[in-house]
Amino acid sequence: MGLANPDLSGSTAFITGTTRGIGKQLALALAEQGCNIVSTGKTTDDDDTELAGSIEQTAREVRERGPEALALELDLRDESRVEAVVDEAIDHFGEIDIVINNASAIQLANIADLPANRFDLLTEVNVRGTHLVAHAFADHLAGLKESWLLSNSPPVVTDRSPGKAPYAWSKLGMSFITLSLAEELASDDVGCNTFWPVTSIDTRATRHFGLGTEDDWRTPAIVADAVLEILARDPSECTGNSFYDEALLREAGVTDFSEYNLTEGDPAPMSAQLFDPEFERQY
Repeated sequence: MGLANPDLSGSTAFITGTTRGIGKQLALALAEQGCNIVSTGKTTDDDDTELAGSIEQTAREVRERGPEALALELDLRDESRVEAVVDEAIDHFGEIDIVINNASAIQLANIADLPANRFDLLTEVNVRGTHLVAHAFADHLAGLKESWLLSNSPPVVTDRSPGKAPYAWSKLGMSFITLSLAEELASDDVGCNTFWPVTSIDTRATRHFGLGTEDDWRTPAIVADAVLEILARDPSECTGNSFYDEALLREAGVTDFSEYNLTEGDPAPMSAQLFDPEFERQY
């Protein structure tokens, strides 16, 4: 067995948070398989920022791989903008058959230490943003022959998360929305699933918040490869699941994950244990 290389020519993916990190890697990985990309996020070429990446830069790199790309500025907290961007994307491409909720805000803090405005940010970007995107696309996806809605969020396996409850609440909420939609669209061949990395991933947020060291991280490529494994399946049969990246790749026959590691050795399952302290790898 080998990693999936689904033929995505003729498909178009709407991905949130594509300026850098996992979102950008997803956009480029899907483009390599022929998929058109709607690149969305807050950072544009016109912004005066030292941060690397923009929605336009990702779109340019998609076009270099052959598919078409559309860059649309998007703040997920703005309901009217979400609706306008979704409409523009559909008008431009005709059909959007892959939707990936990737963009997220993160802050790990005790309840007593997190002010209300930061709680609101986590909730508005993560769970409310996922709802707004899903709400805007639901009827469109249901009207297609087959389609996907995926979210970068963890399995719902806990009822508490001391030390990071607001963040956990918002990320688990993304999964709750996605898995509920799987039931609501069960008769419409829309595959609604979540995906989540077992280890921490090397992103700007991981480095900024000091979530481990390079010994603990893998590259975003492992998440992109896992998503391709999902997209190689039949959405009418693959829906309502919460997938870990390692499990998907092991099922595809991967036993050596060293190509994804930043350093020698096997990173600990920090990301899985963030929400499931009892998580253990299944070899």
